Amino acid sequence: MPELPEVETTLRGITPSLLNRRIVSLDVREPRLRWPVQIPSDVCGKRIVRLTRRAKYLLLYVDAGALILHLGMSGHLRIVSGNVPPGKHDHLDILLDHGLALRLTDPRRFGSLHWQPHPVADHWLLRNLGVEPLSDAFTGDYLFARSRRRRAAVKNFLMDAHVVVGIGNIYANEALFKAGVRPRIAAGRLSRARYREIVARIRETLTTAIGQGGTTLRDFVGSDGRPGYFANELLVYGRQGKPCRRCGVMLKGLRVGQRSTVYCPNCQR
Repeated sequence: MPELPEVETTLRGITPSLLNRRIVSLDVREPRLRWPVQIPSDVCGKRIVRLTRRAKYLLLYVDAGALILHLGMSGHLRIVSGNVPPGKHDHLDILLDHGLALRLTDPRRFGSLHWQPHPVADHWLLRNLGVEPLSDAFTGDYLFARSRRRRAAVKNFLMDAHVVVGIGNIYANEALFKAGVRPRIAAGRLSRARYREIVARIRETLTTAIGQGGTTLRDFVGSDGRPGYFANELLVYGRQGKPCRRCGVMLKGLRVGQRSTVYCPNCQR
């Protein structure tokens, strides 16, 4: 599934083609996505005044509210000419006034498109989300306070979208390795200092991944059709049974919260 760096990369890729453009039409060829696509007709004719990201959602703001896009497990967005014929899995186009279209391709149909009038943050998909991991609100002190009496594994704690958004499986594995923290240790057992280190490593990992266009993960490509390249720098994820790049000890694998997890028994305590 595309994670925060992939969604941020997509946002940066599509913004120049969408910002301040008027929506001419919405061509919904397949409304049966994760949830039925039901967009009011008066969205057409509105101008896109702002594009942002909240967690793994893309928000396309017009004066009355916002379109909320999620890429699902295998979806991706491209900017295409409005007269390019759609392929089998090209489920919707947002046609703009300069003749280009934002096209959602989603083979598994787990993506979604919603409309929410202001205040957009009240939408049921957004209203209970935690802090953004690259925001000033995400600190070691914040994680320490939220983790008290939590028995869940720290990896699951970091992937809880009610605590902090956008830290998926890949980046949780990588950040915990860099912080030297074992993924199965109970979140409530970690000190304030260790959470400060975790926050620093999460910021570092996500920022690097965004700079490299995300991770090449199954079907993910950026809005320009190119894959991300952060996979070339993965230290633990997908490397079970291989030597640690730091100490040479064999990396171990386990399941944490039904997710594949890889760690170094020597570097992580």
